[in-house]
This record gives sequence, structure tokens and C-alpha cells, in this order.
Amino acid sequence: MIDLRSDTVTRPTPDMRRAMAEAEVGDDVYGEDPTINALEEQVAGLLSHEAGLFCPSGSMTNMLGIAAQVPRGWEVLADHRAHILRAECGGHAALAGVTSRTWVSADGTFDAAQALSMVSRPRGYNQVGTAVISVENSHNFGGGRVADIEQLRTLHARTRELGVAVHVDGARIANAAAATGVGLGEYGALADSVSLCLSKGLGAPVGSVLVGSAELIAEARVLRKRYGGGMRQAGILAAAGLWALEHNLERLAEDNAAAARIARAIAEVDPAVVDPDTVDTNIVFIDLGPTGLDAQAYAAATEAAGVRVSVMDEDSVRIVTHLDVSAEDARRAGEILARSLAENA
Repeated sequence: MIDLRSDTVTRPTPDMRRAMAEAEVGDDVYGEDPTINALEEQVAGLLSHEAGLFCPSGSMTNMLGIAAQVPRGWEVLADHRAHILRAECGGHAALAGVTSRTWVSADGTFDAAQALSMVSRPRGYNQVGTAVISVENSHNFGGGRVADIEQLRTLHARTRELGVAVHVDGARIANAAAATGVGLGEYGALADSVSLCLSKGLGAPVGSVLVGSAELIAEARVLRKRYGGGMRQAGILAAAGLWALEHNLERLAEDNAAAARIARAIAEVDPAVVDPDTVDTNIVFIDLGPTGLDAQAYAAATEAAGVRVSVMDEDSVRIVTHLDVSAEDARRAGEILARSLAENA
């Protein structure tokens, strides 16, 4: 079975498990876990920031990054399909009192002017102020699209003038860097906070790191404890992240290439359901609308043939490549997905 539901399904390798077993640990709530401290320092450095904070999940690092910068009752602006608003159980509103407004991107790409045009600065007692603009890079529900670096530079320059912060949901920002050649440090320098996930393409079993200024991370550390995310001897988990950063960053280009290969195989059967030119990273959305196929039925057919996909809605499915998908797996998956499309349309 080739599992393309998500890059979260990867399993730690024997070498990663060995690194976890041998990790030096301490009590992280006291700031005394040397492996966690090393991971936080390394990720902060990679993304051109002062400090980092290791958390159990990307949802928590997004939550903390935004909550530490948005006063209660103020707003975050984001794409209408942003993970922070669509797939984090409403935590920003429910736990931090953060309101939100969205812009609409038809193809998952980021337009700085569109986001900046929505910024609100309070002029009276009844107006909501914009505190943060959140950009997802790469954009999960936007089909893995990468935010253009020039758009991010424009956003950074203008938000400095407006007094608005920029948060990047960079769950898969390493895939974006592999696709564009833009360094992680260059991406990170254009944001006030960045969330990097270790348990997706990088292959660690759990964990994400939030980076930002020392002041922001100090506030986020308090919030992490308040939300129940303070961990003790979690250096065992951080060791997996360190191993992943050392061994799995460069190979992310292989995942991006595998996704493009699968997209091309599907497009050869029906170019209306996927455009390979829009596959920037390791995510492919298959739009079944033009075929009339039901997404659940298509997913059942592909699983019966040996490939698991994620059903996103009634007429679309998502596939995500990862380190447990070899080049041969990608070739075979493309054949199966294309054949299932042809046989069931």
C-alpha cells in the first residue's frame, strides 16, 4: 500500500530511533533539556531569528505565534483556506480571543497587495484592529503553492510601516525552499514569527518549532504552559528533529519531484483534473468535478488498487508525497491514480 494521505504518516528510521534513545535530556519547563535547547537554537538560526520554542504540534506553534502578537479582540488576516482558520479547531478564537478576516486566492498563490488592502487600524471604539497577517508557505489547501519571495518582501516592507506583524505558517516551508532555492534564512527574515513542522516532510515522529524574537518567544513559552504544552524530558522527541534537519532537508526536492511526476501521469489521462504546472511542492489536488466522479468512490477505488489518498470534499482528493514514497512508488502511484480515473470516469 502506497500511503499518500499526508506526509505526516512517515515513520522514524532506525538511525533516528537510535538518536532518540541516546538523547541527553533534562526538564524543559525549567529550560534544562540540552537536546531541546540545541534544536530550538538550530531552527532559530536556520530561519534568521533570535530564539525558538519546541512544541508538540504545528497547530500549537501557530497558536502561540499568533496569540503572542494579537491582543484579544484584534484580528489576524489570512487566506480563506488557511490552515490556521480551517484546520486548527477554531483555537485562535476559542482560546486567544483572536478574530479573523480572509482574502480569497483562486489558485493558492499569495498577493501582498490583496492582503495589505485589508489592514484595519482602529479609528474608534467599535473598530477591530489588524495585528497580524498570516501567510502559509507552502499553502496546504492551496495545493502546495509557494509564496513568491518578491511578494513576501513587499509584505515585509509595508507591514513595517503599518505596525502590523507577519506570521508564517511554515509547516512545509522547507519544501518551499527546496522548490525555489530561496534559503530558509531569507524566508525567515521576512517574518516576525515562523512555525516549522518537523513531523511532515522532514520525517520526525512529532514536533514543531516556533521562532521569533527573544521577547516573543518568552511570551510564547508562558502561553505554551498555559495551554498545557509544557513538556519535561522531551529531548527524546527533539533528538528526532535534530536528526531530521541533518539528514532530510536536502532530500525534500525528491518529494517535490515525485509529486510532479504523479501529477503529469494523471494529467495525461485527463488534463482537466490537475495542472502539473501548478504543483510547486509535494502536494497535488485532484479536481474530480469535471469528471463527475464522487471523491469517496474514487478514493475507495485507488485504495483497492494500492494507493491511499485524502478526500478533501465531495469532488476533490489530495495526495502528498514524502520520504516513505520511493521513486518507484511514485511511478506506480501515478499509474494507479491515472488508471482509476480512466476506469471510473
